[in-house]
Amino acid sequence: MKQTFKIGALAIVNPLENGFFAKPGTKNTGKVFTFNDSFHKRLVIANDAQVTKWLQSDPDKDRFSRKMGYEFASLAASYCSTDSKYYQSPLLVSALEKRSQRLLSSQAEDGTVNIGNLESPPDTAFLLEPIAAGAYLLLKVGSDRVNIVNREIKKFILKAGNALVTGGVHTPNHRWVVCAALARINLIYPDQKYSTRIEEWLNEEIFIDEDGHFPERSQIYSNVEDESLITIARLLHKPSLLEPVRKNLEMTYYYMESNGDLITTDSRRQDQYSTKNIVSYYLNYRYLAIRDNNKRFAAIATFIENMNGFEEEILNTSLFHFLENSLLRKELPPGNPPPVNYEMLFATSHLLRIRRGETSMTLFGGVDWPIIIASGRSNNPNFFSYRKGNAFLKYIRLSSNFFNMGYFYSEGIKKERNKYILYKKLTVPYYQPLPKNMKNAKGDYTLSPSTDGRFWNKMDFENRPVSNVKTLETRISFSEMKDSIELTFSVTGQVNVPVTIEFCFLEGGKLSGTSGETNGNHFLQSGMGTYEFGNDLIQFGPGTISHKLIHGLEGERYSTHFGNLKTEGMHVYITGITPFNHTLALK
Repeated sequence: MKQTFKIGALAIVNPLENGFFAKPGTKNTGKVFTFNDSFHKRLVIANDAQVTKWLQSDPDKDRFSRKMGYEFASLAASYCSTDSKYYQSPLLVSALEKRSQRLLSSQAEDGTVNIGNLESPPDTAFLLEPIAAGAYLLLKVGSDRVNIVNREIKKFILKAGNALVTGGVHTPNHRWVVCAALARINLIYPDQKYSTRIEEWLNEEIFIDEDGHFPERSQIYSNVEDESLITIARLLHKPSLLEPVRKNLEMTYYYMESNGDLITTDSRRQDQYSTKNIVSYYLNYRYLAIRDNNKRFAAIATFIENMNGFEEEILNTSLFHFLENSLLRKELPPGNPPPVNYEMLFATSHLLRIRRGETSMTLFGGVDWPIIIASGRSNNPNFFSYRKGNAFLKYIRLSSNFFNMGYFYSEGIKKERNKYILYKKLTVPYYQPLPKNMKNAKGDYTLSPSTDGRFWNKMDFENRPVSNVKTLETRISFSEMKDSIELTFSVTGQVNVPVTIEFCFLEGGKLSGTSGETNGNHFLQSGMGTYEFGNDLIQFGPGTISHKLIHGLEGERYSTHFGNLKTEGMHVYITGITPFNHTLALK
């Protein structure tokens, strides 16, 4: 009799008893993994294509990376799939043996591996996810041919498991990656120590804010956390862990552009200056669409299936997921398309998203104060981006030459009637002598930051009176008009301060109406400029030029370390002198 367990209102067949696997300890006498529909056959064909390439490579000569785990899992998936041209092929047994040996030889004494970080428990956990899934499949086929592989990979898995039971982590998402890896190990080699360690991490609780952000607000690591929590929830029968996943996936859709790219502006990690696509979220949307009969998630999953990159990122790499997780093999429910016309303000990260079909815009004012340049801190000066079809204004930034303070960063977003406001007041003082009772006979004062945060010195700044205080107030208002949007800039306070507005358009387009092209830099001196990409275009302006100071816009935080934030793209500049008031239209 098939065993079932309850998750909410849905009864799920135990994957070890659902007829897709031969019973443990028996020889394989017939079909083990068979798919009937075209989607699953596409998975098998794509996986076989990857296996063909890996059979021609030598794992001992390849750089050791997480890729080794995916190779192992994909080889195992083709070996176990009756539809695969490599079904139970001796070639795959040999390839699996080689990779098992490479894994063992790359393992440190404590069970960890070196992938990016040294002897890293979390990187070991990332590697274990596909390896443990592949080992699970091989154990269930009941084939004597893979017994050697099973014995060797078991050594690696158990030793790595010991490392995860005692090892630490670096970042919030690492906790759940470690738990997911331990849950996978526990599935095939049950031991109370694994579940005990999982509970120890889970007792810290999973943070998800009211908008749906995990702590790192990262599209890379939100996907990691979603995947990990789903794995823990289904393997340890903890359905409550799916609730933060649902909340994050609901929010993630509104971060999606019409081409599937995800907004990363408010991330606290390295992706705040890069792009990420919703394709990587496919398995998460599919799983919950089927499990919850969620028609919106089903529509998003279907949308992803028709995107560029789906074959490379999903079909080529996911067969083992479908074999190991029976729910993924079910058909998607009918889809209910989510809206493509909306205005959403995410208050917790101060990010506004507006979409009107193929046109979308993002306004951001949610950096972490004080500005500190470090992973785990939001410090992105890209306060606005705009897309019309394929024409993409990657960002607008504003910088002022005010004591080398660099780019403008807003202290949040406020809505005033039909406008959204970004605002920041900078204050830079000069310092007076210390009070008599604070003076030091040796002149040895506290090494501390200046009150404006620009630099550090042994000056005991917080105890000094100040004078000659200079201020600069920047206010940017955003409003959506009938046929355009408007950005109004007001930079006041200290006079005669150079101000630079920087546009960065996606490289490969065509600019017109601009002048002074030098090394990819353009100026909009007057009138409207046009950026074209294919059949789509963005008009922007009017321009004005009061100076041509366009280098070192990042300020002293970066220049003192010889760093910069210049990105690839087609850069256009509008400049002025304070008091500076200027209204831009984009359409």
